Amino acid sequence: MSNRANVTARRLMDACETLLCEADALEELTARKIAVQAQATPSAIAYHFGSQEELITAVAERVYRRLNAERLTLLQKAVDRRAPKPPELEEVIAALVGPSIRWATDPNSSYPVLAHFTSMAHTHRDGASHYRRIIEDVEHHRVFIPQLRRIAPWLDDVEIGWRMNCALGIRSQVTRSRHRTELLTNYGMDLDDADLVIARMVDVIAPMFRRGC
Repeated sequence: MSNRANVTARRLMDACETLLCEADALEELTARKIAVQAQATPSAIAYHFGSQEELITAVAERVYRRLNAERLTLLQKAVDRRAPKPPELEEVIAALVGPSIRWATDPNSSYPVLAHFTSMAHTHRDGASHYRRIIEDVEHHRVFIPQLRRIAPWLDDVEIGWRMNCALGIRSQVTRSRHRTELLTNYGMDLDDADLVIARMVDVIAPMFRRGC
């Protein structure tokens, strides 16, 4: 791909990301809006990505890489802080679930891209391998397993993986079902306070990895 083509593709991705962050619903996004924002033509989307859905997928993948990079950076900091001893359990859990919580509560983050993409993926679940490539990717989660094994050597990889999946389920429930959380807590928690939410979540998840649980 030529430099000029690369520039156009990047502008389309940047425009799509901006518009997804501003949209209340995925239906608001159109090829024309993306093209105008990117100073390109609607046909450029098909030329560079094949379709608008493929463009959204590429944008979501780029955003997801940024989120995962933040997660892995926090994990590495937790490891380095205690080396050569195992990292603190609470820090590892915060690295696992924290970035999603921070992004979800930050109005300036690109979290809406992931929310819109998840909605799109769930409506095209059958035969959409490019959706599953992102939704079902767990390699960045597997990086946590060796560190959790050092912290909880009485658990094997199956048990650690099971507990991690439960932890991620808690995270997803909180980020995607805010109103339900508000109702169940009688509006007693400030869900806009990322530090508070992460700390409370760590309190719930940490016992899963302690001996006897």
